[in-house]
Amino acid sequence: MKRVLIGGFVMMGGLIIAATVILAGAIYVPDSTSWWSGRSKFWFAILGGEQYGDDAVDSLFLGLPLITGVLLALVGLLILGREYYRK
Repeated sequence: MKRVLIGGFVMMGGLIIAATVILAGAIYVPDSTSWWSGRSKFWFAILGGEQYGDDAVDSLFLGLPLITGVLLALVGLLILGREYYRK
């Protein structure tokens, strides 16, 4: 039971982090005025891009928290799955 609670909290924490980053990107995209390189302005606002010269890049640079949140969610899901099949 203890591992189920730990897995559940880790998974929920990761999902909250990832959802918050995605929501922040979605809120920020309409206000972004910079030029982006790539296919999606949404993912550019979250992950950022290459900076050429002295131009300021209008991005949130939230790639590391997004990856951390997804990894935490996957680890929590792995713990829950392992406990499910163990019993």
